Amino acid sequence: MSYLDYFRNWQEQWGKLQSLLLQPAVDEGELEASLRAARQQLPPPVLWLLGKTQSGKTSIIRALTGSETAQIGNGFQPCTRHSRFYDFPETAPIVRFLDTRGIGEVDYDPAEDIEYCDQQAHLLLVVMKAADIEQQEILSVVGDIRRQHPQWPLLIVQTSLHELYPEATGHILPWPYALKPWPESIPSELRRALLAQRAAAASLSGDAPVYWVPVDLTLPEDGLVPSNYGLEALWQAIEALLPLGLQQQLSGEQAVRDLYARAAHQQTVGYAFAAAGLGALPVVDLVAVTALQAKLLHSLAVLYRQRWDSRAVSEFVGLLGTGVATAYLSKMVGRTLTKLIPFVGQTVGAAWGAGASGAATYALGKASIYFFEQRKQGLNVDPEMLRRIYAESLEAGRVILSERLRTTVDRNAKE
Repeated sequence: MSYLDYFRNWQEQWGKLQSLLLQPAVDEGELEASLRAARQQLPPPVLWLLGKTQSGKTSIIRALTGSETAQIGNGFQPCTRHSRFYDFPETAPIVRFLDTRGIGEVDYDPAEDIEYCDQQAHLLLVVMKAADIEQQEILSVVGDIRRQHPQWPLLIVQTSLHELYPEATGHILPWPYALKPWPESIPSELRRALLAQRAAAASLSGDAPVYWVPVDLTLPEDGLVPSNYGLEALWQAIEALLPLGLQQQLSGEQAVRDLYARAAHQQTVGYAFAAAGLGALPVVDLVAVTALQAKLLHSLAVLYRQRWDSRAVSEFVGLLGTGVATAYLSKMVGRTLTKLIPFVGQTVGAAWGAGASGAATYALGKASIYFFEQRKQGLNVDPEMLRRIYAESLEAGRVILSERLRTTVDRNAKE
């Protein structure tokens, strides 16, 4: 296809987007193939969870994602002989959790899982229940991994602190474990157990530092307040060891007060990364990215229980305005043309295509969230506010995508 053909087809592409918005049930096989291609281009980071059964791994996933425990249990898929993975969100994942099962119960060789994680941005996250002092099987496996990959970051999370609290006592507030030395308010039995686990791990090999974070992640009905005790410290450690902005990607600014906003934010970020992965490929983004964007907006409509029919689509597109439509299409054509330039297209063009496709998808998602929120509450949609949200989200999307894209570019350069 010639350059002129792309310019001739720009109006057709906007019509395609409107058509897909009206009928987002695109061919599921083609959509899944597009998502697989996106994950290959921009794979989600892997948090590799190692720990005994009932050590608290699922509680960590629940706390980090905000997903219900039941949903997590149904979402795991087999990966290697001893491990399974959980993508979140499932369709267009922001992060992948790798859960290795049965350590201490079977003769476990980590070679397969090491190979699986080898080419991906990842964090080794070891989970130890505070009251369980016998952690030699876990530490032996971690030692093998660190000897093969001494540079891999390691975070050890000590869980279920309340099991070692004196009777009728609760959490120590504020969370005291960042203080040196630890305050005397930490119960003596708990202190001894935490320090014993750390002493047992002191001989682990490896160049990368070992981070320790004590947490107590329970359900609200368990009666311990706060239920996600130490979660912010856990996030700080994750961001320090794997600086990809995962907390912002999974939580969003409104996450605490609005569960709808959190779920919508996660869907938007996930699809933005998928669109960025496709945007790095030549030509395919003219159709596939548009289909992903349409699927995202349809998913958000379902989340907010809003009808997504011709009237709603026409209103949304009309409120966004022709200026947004023209800019959207010109950037789509421009980045596609750039990717066709020999040599430059494979580097600058691919990076531009990924960033622009992802940012535009993020902006469309955020604009539609405002649109659906207003309609859900029976309020008018302010067109100026809608366009401002789109414009501001376009820049915010670039920021959210930037670190992941940079990490992927660095990885590809090394290969």
